Amino acid sequence: MIAGRTQLVLAAALIAGSAPGGAFAASAQDVAPLVDRVTWGDTSQSVAEAERLGPERWLKQQLHPSAQAVLPAPVQAQIDALRISTTPVAKLVVDMDAQGKAAGKLQDPTERQAAQSAYQKAMYDLRQQAASRSLLRDLYSPNQLQEQMTWFWFNHFNVQADKRDIRAMVGDYEDQAIRPHALGKFKDLLKAADLHPAMLRYLDNDQNAVGHINENYAREILELHTMGVGSGYSQQDVEQMARVLTGVGVSLNPDPPKLKPQQQGFYVRRGLMEFNPARHDFGEKVVLGRKISGTGLSEFESTLDALARQPATAKHISTKLALYFIGDAPPALVDKMSATFLRSDGDIAETLNTLFHSDAFRASLGKKVKDPVHYVVSAVRLAYDGRPIANTGPMRGWIDRLGQSLYGRETPDGYPLEDTAWSGPGQLTAMFELARQIGSGSSGLFKPDGGEDQPAFPQLQNALYYARTKDHLSPQTQTALAQAKSSAEWNTFFLSSPEFLHR
Repeated sequence: MIAGRTQLVLAAALIAGSAPGGAFAASAQDVAPLVDRVTWGDTSQSVAEAERLGPERWLKQQLHPSAQAVLPAPVQAQIDALRISTTPVAKLVVDMDAQGKAAGKLQDPTERQAAQSAYQKAMYDLRQQAASRSLLRDLYSPNQLQEQMTWFWFNHFNVQADKRDIRAMVGDYEDQAIRPHALGKFKDLLKAADLHPAMLRYLDNDQNAVGHINENYAREILELHTMGVGSGYSQQDVEQMARVLTGVGVSLNPDPPKLKPQQQGFYVRRGLMEFNPARHDFGEKVVLGRKISGTGLSEFESTLDALARQPATAKHISTKLALYFIGDAPPALVDKMSATFLRSDGDIAETLNTLFHSDAFRASLGKKVKDPVHYVVSAVRLAYDGRPIANTGPMRGWIDRLGQSLYGRETPDGYPLEDTAWSGPGQLTAMFELARQIGSGSSGLFKPDGGEDQPAFPQLQNALYYARTKDHLSPQTQTALAQAKSSAEWNTFFLSSPEFLHR
């Protein structure tokens, strides 16, 4: 009963506002709040590194990370052993397509059902492998901001993995289209994401052809990926954009299509992405007053470049970044970020630098509600403080229970960024249940598939807690922790506290 009453007290403090007493309020000497916001959650190593470098040098290092993050050897070994890490995506997709077709052709019902079950399991495993690789990087990569921005941009350019054959593509989409450009130029990210076969499949552009126009993808590019709702584009712009996109699709056939001689020079194949000129509308188009002549795939690429430079795009992206990092989008800050975005030709790191040096950002430290992914990853980072886990399955299950499954958002708008989406009573109840589970033991985190469990107990009362966290806790939280009857109960209370539920 004590645990239940204590969690209700903590819940009341959270629902009433932000973390009580301005928890984790930053001082010149305390970099932990900054680290907690810019990373996936504090660890003793990340805080020590920020203290060693100083906040400005550390932040610069996060904004401009080294090209290759060095992960702990056991973690890198797990990633290297994944099928998605050893098999090129084109071969993976073609092989899975062949397996699915072969299963469907079997005459014996029992054999067909078994083969189709094996195919579905293999596809499910590919999605889970992508999620595992992503979570391992979130936990252990020194390039923490890059990993956060990889999640942010995947959410911005959302695809749902279970549609068609995207489960075989989603790992490559995140790893090759999103991550390399997460802190670079927006125009490069935009083209990499919008030309990836996973996106083309998800928004049905492989069904968009001259004479059979599908406006779905064109609308989402304008409404979600670039300018935003109500930014001034018209239905005519959507229709014209759809014509620009005709012929851009996906092909699993290793051989090019049969084309007329005058079309062959326009054909483009990049992995699974195919531009088929026989399916393209080469007539003149006008998008946002800009005339576009019939030049093939370059029409799409040049239009994306133009959209990336639109003031409306700068405002839309700046607003979403502010919501993600501070929980609000003050107009004055959005204007400053937009100006930086336009002046720097869409440099994401420079735009974030403007955000991170704003008064609004500093005032928000410790007050942004954690979404489910942040909650789970930060809990594991803090509880095991750099010790490599052997199985991300429990983490994936926890995130699923909280309603933010990786690659699981069905609609192209991505998961909401507003605090209210993740701080309702039902959401808090689920988080409290997970706080008890995470705080009471390792729950299989150290049990590799097919191996023996090496259980570990979460150590939340660690050196970082006594040096950086304890003195910033509110009286309500300190009282609650003092009532704990065991280490597991103390962990449960701490992981349920307003201070931990905020970043």
